[in-house]
Amino acid sequence: MPDIVVALGEQALLEGFRLAGASVHAAETDDDVRRAWTALPDNAGVVILTPRAAGALGGVLADPHSPMTVVLPP
Repeated sequence: MPDIVVALGEQALLEGFRLAGASVHAAETDDDVRRAWTALPDNAGVVILTPRAAGALGGVLADPHSPMTVVLPP
């Protein structure tokens, strides 16, 4: 199965990514973000994060086994 692009964070900031083919995972709270991160599909190659979502994940993003991430500008 090919790698997919996932967008994770506040839904209002990510809706446009759905039009581009990304799998959007809305997460409005820090706990929602952490739950969604642990439930990412195995074939998530790139994860686009809102700044708030990136802050909620903190050091988890440094794990070399994690998918590549991109954080949207504030």
